[in-house]
Amino acid sequence: MKLISWNVNGIRSVLTKGFADWLERVDADVVCLQETKARPEQVPHDFAGYEVVWNPAVRAGYSGTAILSRRKPKSTTLGFGLAEHDQEGRVITADYGDFFLVNVYTPNSKRELTRLDYRTREWTPAFGRHLAALAKTKPVVFCGDMNVAHKEIDLARPRENTRNAGFTNEERESFDRILEGGFVDTFRVFEQGTGHYTWWSYQNGARERNIGWRIDYFCVSESIVDEVQSAFIQPEATGSDHCPVGIVLKG
Repeated sequence: MKLISWNVNGIRSVLTKGFADWLERVDADVVCLQETKARPEQVPHDFAGYEVVWNPAVRAGYSGTAILSRRKPKSTTLGFGLAEHDQEGRVITADYGDFFLVNVYTPNSKRELTRLDYRTREWTPAFGRHLAALAKTKPVVFCGDMNVAHKEIDLARPRENTRNAGFTNEERESFDRILEGGFVDTFRVFEQGTGHYTWWSYQNGARERNIGWRIDYFCVSESIVDEVQSAFIQPEATGSDHCPVGIVLKG
């Protein structure tokens, strides 16, 4: 079972940049999208062969997530069920029988760290509780744009970015706490090297020079790590400032 996650930075935009062709080539069973920036009725594409679950933000043209699935989930849930966190369309949970899949778009702390406290003291703890509640029933896979480079190895220039959004101690420690809840960063099971990134600034030719950050993840419950056959990044896929990431599950 191939699962892929991609922050498309606007589904309508990426559809004009070869997304449909990429979707056909990648041949994934499930594709989780973040930052869709649209309501379903605004998207001029039917995604033939896929069931689509949308969670758009209340605010037009902002945030939002979607899951494209060849196999219809047993059930889906939008958000946490908490009004204070569910206005931005950042979470979809799908029950695939053997496991829960959670598609997440973590809030950005912003350039002046204006949302850092909300993100690390309110939103991420709520997300952690959501994962913990699910994990009491069955294993969990969560994926998406976590908006944090977890370790120094996960960005090209850690020293220059120590107090910047996405690499503050608070954000990194928040991600630590999520993983300490019984989850594993699948990419690092297979790859310990440097230079593997999922997001690049549009400025100064960052992508061409591979001056990037790894902020998009697939994490799984410790109990099913052995079921992960491979984990990968697709930097060759263009159309967004992020690239797709994915895993293949056995069976």
